[in-house]
Amino acid sequence: MTKYLLNIILTILIIYSLVLIYIYIFQRNLLYHPKENNYLDNQINFEYKEVFIPVNKNIQLKSWIVEKDFKKNKTLIFFHGNAGNLNNRIYKINELYNLDINILLVSWRGFSGNKGKPTEKGLYEDARSTIHWVKEQGVNLENIILYGESLGTGVATQMAFDFNVAGLILESPYTSMVDAAKLYYPYLPVSILLKDRYETSKKIDKINIPILIMHGKQDDLVPIEMSYSLFNKIKGKKYSYFPENDDHMMEYNNELIKNIENFISKLK
Repeated sequence: MTKYLLNIILTILIIYSLVLIYIYIFQRNLLYHPKENNYLDNQINFEYKEVFIPVNKNIQLKSWIVEKDFKKNKTLIFFHGNAGNLNNRIYKINELYNLDINILLVSWRGFSGNKGKPTEKGLYEDARSTIHWVKEQGVNLENIILYGESLGTGVATQMAFDFNVAGLILESPYTSMVDAAKLYYPYLPVSILLKDRYETSKKIDKINIPILIMHGKQDDLVPIEMSYSLFNKIKGKKYSYFPENDDHMMEYNNELIKNIENFISKLK
């Protein structure tokens, strides 16, 4: 009986070790989904220009820019989440287009046909290159608003930590990718395994610009409690929009747009 139990335990340990190896090697395939389409492809109701933002000699980021007036209006840089392409955000840009802002919708390396493979370090490089490109268009940092959607909130937060921009908007943010992974893989030592950590909670209290956090209370992908935690850590000016019935992909309705418009109006 003892030998039988030892064989069972040994088999379980071998299987568990193989699972750990698999997760470690292929974890980025679980995190980034450039070919997944979670959004409807809506009709475009805004005027835009397609541009390619240089990151390095191999990577240029396919992006859409809605330019109204770089000198008069603030410029919102939109960092999307971990799935889909530029077309999947049309319904959001359709609504943001009604505001008096310029909009730059950026697609990450590995997404929307861009070369490269997404990693935390790589997405930070993409975002920094994007901000530098916007500055080259004559836009000062104090006229830039960073917008992060889901996974993109981790990138937007890092950029707000690095650059003294006008404001930061986070839609459906998480405290860290480690915290999020623990919810889905409680049986794995994700703190050790995870390569891309996006530790927003360790940075947000050190950011001294106005921050708006938006998160639906019915989100079953990223718990609303993570936004509560982030909101409580903010030491500067902070604003929130936590609708009762929204889930992870928030309803882009008049109320949400009003909150964004009100936030922008309060920026210097």
